[in-house]
Amino acid sequence: MTTTDFPWAKSSYSDNGGNCVEWAPAHASATGIVPVRDSKTPTTPILNLSATAFSAFVAGVKTGGFGSA
Repeated sequence: MTTTDFPWAKSSYSDNGGNCVEWAPAHASATGIVPVRDSKTPTTPILNLSATAFSAFVAGVKTGGFGSA
């Protein structure tokens, strides 16, 4: 399976043209592995994160743990 086979999703906040990531929720539900990629360059390699790691990442983003660009 290639990365283009996944139905990718991104945040509704991504319409601002900024730096965005996409993830494949259906694949994550089925396997517990969350594929993540850069929405601006979808043909580049993906990161495969555990569901736990992805949840920690999302929680960090929500609390501002990564600062602002």
